[in-house]
Amino acid sequence: MGLYNFKKIAVVPTAKDFIDIILSKTQRKTPTVVHKNYKITRIRAFYMRKVRFTQQNFHDRLSQIIQDFPKLDDVHPFYADLMNVLYDKDHYKLALGQINIARHLIDNVAKDYVRLMKYGDSLYRCKQLKKAALGRMATIMKRQAANLAYLEQVRQHLARLPSIDPYTRTIIICGFPNVGKSSFINKITRADVEVQPYAFTTKSLYVGHMDYKYLRWQVIDTPGILDHPLEERNVIEMQAITALAHLRAAVLYFCDISEQCGHSLEEQVKLFESIKPLFANKPLTVVANKVDVLRLEELAPEKRTVLKSLEDKDVPVLETSTITDFGVMDVKIQACERLLAYRVDQKIRTKKVEGLLNRLHVAQPVPRDEKIRVPCIPESVLKKRQEEMAKRSKANRKLEREIEEELGDDYILDLKKNYDIEGDQKFDVIPEIWEGHNVADYIDLEIFDKLTKLEREEELREEAGMYDYKVAELSTTMRDIVQMAKQIREKKAIMKDEARIQKASTKPVVPRTTTAKLRDRSVSKLKEQMEDLGIDMEDSENAHFARTKRRSRSLSQPARKRARLQSESRSKGRSSSRPPRDEMGVKDVTMKSKLKNIAHKALRKKIAKKGLKGEGDRFIGTKMPKHLFSGKRGIGKTDRR
Repeated sequence: MGLYNFKKIAVVPTAKDFIDIILSKTQRKTPTVVHKNYKITRIRAFYMRKVRFTQQNFHDRLSQIIQDFPKLDDVHPFYADLMNVLYDKDHYKLALGQINIARHLIDNVAKDYVRLMKYGDSLYRCKQLKKAALGRMATIMKRQAANLAYLEQVRQHLARLPSIDPYTRTIIICGFPNVGKSSFINKITRADVEVQPYAFTTKSLYVGHMDYKYLRWQVIDTPGILDHPLEERNVIEMQAITALAHLRAAVLYFCDISEQCGHSLEEQVKLFESIKPLFANKPLTVVANKVDVLRLEELAPEKRTVLKSLEDKDVPVLETSTITDFGVMDVKIQACERLLAYRVDQKIRTKKVEGLLNRLHVAQPVPRDEKIRVPCIPESVLKKRQEEMAKRSKANRKLEREIEEELGDDYILDLKKNYDIEGDQKFDVIPEIWEGHNVADYIDLEIFDKLTKLEREEELREEAGMYDYKVAELSTTMRDIVQMAKQIREKKAIMKDEARIQKASTKPVVPRTTTAKLRDRSVSKLKEQMEDLGIDMEDSENAHFARTKRRSRSLSQPARKRARLQSESRSKGRSSSRPPRDEMGVKDVTMKSKLKNIAHKALRKKIAKKGLKGEGDRFIGTKMPKHLFSGKRGIGKTDRR
């Protein structure tokens, strides 16, 4: 009896998707080109291969579905009955049986048509036989549409079922609806079961896990059960009945002694009596819940008498409250201990344990008479023991923590005092032995003499003034230059700060042509700034400005006018101060033509890669995927199969 992982069952496609998957796979995985001038044997083999490939794919996919779904005869009886309750065993077996029949029918269809193709005498006849074979297989699968849809629903529901191990340590909680079962499982496990103040909040089995005595336990919360005959119980109640009937577990029967669940104590006792056969050979505990509302000793005498009928020598009644956590851990410990004792008792009764016990003998010593004999220990042994104890007391040195507590603030941590080194070497800065080597082997004995000589040489050099640094005195001209450079650096730093502040401001950016006008540059302003810096501008003006005036006078009035007109015609409406884009930063015509070629090549490469006609081409080609519109086509048809 294997345990199934229902979450690993593959998805069951619908009949239409099933046919599409198989036929498209046949188209992709088999050859697609055949000509009428091929040999007839080659044509037959071509179409026979398609039919066989399709049949094999159908066969494998259907076999996977049949094998993935659990067989009710092979699984644990708990799972078998649970599936019968949830899905109807007959309907489930019928669906799987129909899928199995469809698999055999497809195999037979392929076998028959392959036999007919062996006698096909033309391309047309073989092709028609192939179409007929694939058509019949598709028809068979279309008839299984209802079965496939049903199995997919079963698969989805199975995947949502909790993983319950029928063989592990288990505690089952049962009782009337709304008596506090889900609240209890939420307290003792990490499960998060929905809790509401109305009946039948829990509609299926829920599993939580906990640890006790380093063992893993599973706790199953069952839906509420009502007191009526078995044949009248619905699917929700039958899940609880199935768990109680087939799982070897400790049972906690919950009662609401406050009767807030809507059922009287008599009804709860009656339900206990009706399902008592399901508790046979299971450790049972009755839990009186909601004692925060009403305690057992506060019950009326007639109610107490009714509850007395539940008590038995093997059935304890424990009080608990999930609101105040009163008695919750006691109930958990009691249930776990009773189940452990029961499991041990069951194992002892097996034949395997009997065979093992037959080979074991436990000897129990029996006194031979009533005389009391005191143990006698020789003196030499006692003396030896005392010596050993004395040695141990010496060996037991104090811990650093104890020393620190004794000394308090005077304590100083010394890590070297416990070094395992002979003598006082452990306090040396350089030990005698380091990593297995003698440190003295690596020390030069004359190093101190050499160091003394070097120090003496340095003293002589210092006395001779070798290291004295004398700063050369600057001439008057150099001092002026240094002073001027200092002023220029300060002025430059101020200008940088002003530019940074102006750049960081939120004012709108003014075009460069406008800023040039706003700057109000002039020769007189330049002269003033340079004179402030201490530069004599008289000689400079005579030399520089006179040269500038002479150059401007060299051009006659008509020549200047002609040059201005040429520049205006070349700029064609552009500012005379700004050159064309293709001439900006270009020093001569050769460089201009070279840069044009480089730009043209880069542009052409980009355009050719995208398949464009030019730089301004914004044409978007077809978005039709090529693989859907390529390959062979029948006459007058566009069916890709």
